[in-house]
Parts: sequence; C-alpha cells; structure tokens
Amino acid sequence: MLRHRFRVLSLIVGLLLAACVEAPEATLTSNPSPTVRPTSVASSTATSTPTVTTATIPPSPTLVPPTTTPRTTATTTATATPQAVVFAVIGDYGLAGTPEAEVAALVHGWDPDFIITTGDNNYPNGAYETIDENIGQYYADYIYPYSGEFATAGTVETNRFFPSLGNHDYVTDDAQPYLDYFTLPGNERYYDVEWWPVHLFSVNNNWAEPDGVRADSVQGQWLQEALADSRTPWKIVYMHVPPYSSGQHGSNPVSRWPYAEWGASAVLAGHDHVYERLEVDGLPYFVNGVGGYPAIYPFVEILPSSLVRFNEEYGAMRVEATETTITFEFVTRDGELIDQLTLTVDG
Repeated sequence: MLRHRFRVLSLIVGLLLAACVEAPEATLTSNPSPTVRPTSVASSTATSTPTVTTATIPPSPTLVPPTTTPRTTATTTATATPQAVVFAVIGDYGLAGTPEAEVAALVHGWDPDFIITTGDNNYPNGAYETIDENIGQYYADYIYPYSGEFATAGTVETNRFFPSLGNHDYVTDDAQPYLDYFTLPGNERYYDVEWWPVHLFSVNNNWAEPDGVRADSVQGQWLQEALADSRTPWKIVYMHVPPYSSGQHGSNPVSRWPYAEWGASAVLAGHDHVYERLEVDGLPYFVNGVGGYPAIYPFVEILPSSLVRFNEEYGAMRVEATETTITFEFVTRDGELIDQLTLTVDG
C-alpha cells in the first residue's frame, strides 16, 4: 500500500516539474524578435542625414533642379564669348604704289576673316598685264585659287576676297581680265556669299551689266529675293557707283533701290575717292574710295543726308560683326580712327 502511494506521489511531482519547465519556453516565444528594432533605427538614421544621401545616391534628373551647373555654364560661355567676324572694305585701290601698299599693310594688321571691295580693282584700264601687280601683289594671301606671281606661304585654300566690279575694270574686254582672275560665285558679276553672321551681296551697277541695273531688272529682282531669303543678322550690300555721294562724281539715282525695304543692313560703294557716311530712311550708306588710287577728290555738293566726310588721307574700313551688333570703322593708313558706327539687332 505504501509503495503504491509513493509511486502516485512521484508521478504528481514529475508532472509539476514538467509544467514548470514548459512555461518559460512559452513566454520567450511570445516576445517580438530582437532584430526588428535595430533595423528600424538604422533606416531612420540613414534617411535623416542629408550628407549620406548625397554621397550614396548618384545625381538624377528627378533630384537635380533644371537650372543645373552645366546648363548655367554653357549659357555664360556663349554670352561671354559671342562669335565674331572681322572684315575689311577697300575701294578704288588697284594701282600699285605706296598708298595701296600702306593701306594693304593696315588691312593685314587687322588679320580680317575676309576682304570686300567697292570696285576699281585694276587701274587704269582693267588690263591682263596689270591685274596681278595691282591686286595679287598686295592681297594674294586672300585670293583662292591664286595662280599669279605673288604667292606666299600664307596663301589660303578658301577664297576670302570678294570684289565688286568698277568702271575701270570694264575698259578691257568688258571686264574679262577680272572675270578670269577671280573665281567667284554665280555669274561672278553679281553674287552673294554668307559668312555667318554676315551675308554679303555684291551688286554690279555698271551700265554694261547685261541683267540690268535698275530695281526692277533681273539683277534687282535677284537682290530682292536673296535679301528676303537670308536669315543672317546682317545683310551687307556693296557696289561701285554710290546711290548717294557728296563727292566729285555725285550720286547715282538709278542705284537708289529700296534696300531698306528689302532688308539690307547697310549699303557700301566707292567711285568717289573720299570717305563719307550718310543715312537715308534710317539705313546707313557709305562711300569708301580712298584705298590707294593717288587722286583724292573734293566734296562738291553736300547732301542733307551726309553725316561724316573725310578726304585728307587714304584708308580702309574695318567691320566687326556678332549676332547682336555690327561696328563700322574708317581708319587711315596711319591708324587714325576717323569714324565709327555701331548697329544692334534691336535697332
């Protein structure tokens, strides 16, 4: 009997001990995992520190404002260094000698991108025998192709010399020596050349021009359409005989085409051996005919539109153009600035 009671008591004690051991295990499994809170704290720290985000996340279009440094730099550079072109204008220059040589030295000192002329390139008669001596001797390094006797190491591979025909160039064979000497666009008597931001329009207003010299002629209609089609900021029309001049030869009314209405920025001419700047209907006109021919003319009848007149020395014009401004200067062979005019695209 006693042995039986002891077995029962032992069984009850064992059950109680087993229950005490299992209870702690149930308590432990009901607690949250110890890895949850540390992970949450680490994530919060990373997102709350800006320097960490910058260092670990590469730049993205959604994170960087549209006015970024690269865009600002590009704009600043463009406005600080606008594209510019420099060119020279010489007129009534083509007679070998000291005046032409000194004007040529002045022009070369500017290192222009190209040169244009207002005619009378080859005195006295536009002959084959004199053309290279009168032109190539001083400007061969701007003419292409060039096959004369004055080639230098600096001879260009692209033409940078754009003349217009003068009356003296016509004396021999209707300007054939001139047409053979130069290689120019179109029919070579009148033509256009674009050199951004400038568009050049060389007009032949000598009476011998077969396409006419009036505004309603074939040549006149060509100019009107070419000016209308041009998209450059500056449109320079140049010729030999001046539409307006206070000089010895005076004005040529037939050449008074509606240049301003057609879209020209300025009109340049020669023929009178003076320098003069005029303004008609808001458009600047220049007479530039002191490029080297020894005779300098007097002013005779001063036009109301005449603003600046000079006939004391030889010289040339220096023109500098950007997409927003163009500046015309007349400078003597000694380097004296006589006149300056700046135009802007907004007038």
